[in-house]
Amino acid sequence: MATQKQFNSFEEMLSGSDVPVLVDFYAEWCGPCQMMVPILEQVNAQLNDRLRIVKIDTEKYTELASKYQIYALPTLVLFKKGEPVERIEGVRQAAQLVEHLKTII
Repeated sequence: MATQKQFNSFEEMLSGSDVPVLVDFYAEWCGPCQMMVPILEQVNAQLNDRLRIVKIDTEKYTELASKYQIYALPTLVLFKKGEPVERIEGVRQAAQLVEHLKTII
């Protein structure tokens, strides 16, 4: 699982991926976001060949949070071929999240 510290082009990173990209929009101060860390590690372990997970700090990348209308944290956005196809807000259990993602990816 990658935490994106910086990148040249978010869109390029998304469209350049040969698998769907699950973007975790989070903030360091967000308690529920911290609860998602081990959950996303479990999701990554189960789906790592079918999905890429990237974490984006909304405090550092406010323009991305605004562009993708991130108003609640944590928010997960699934991108396929560079386009957002699914949005999940709030904390989810790993098993529930894996099953939901399997139906989409």
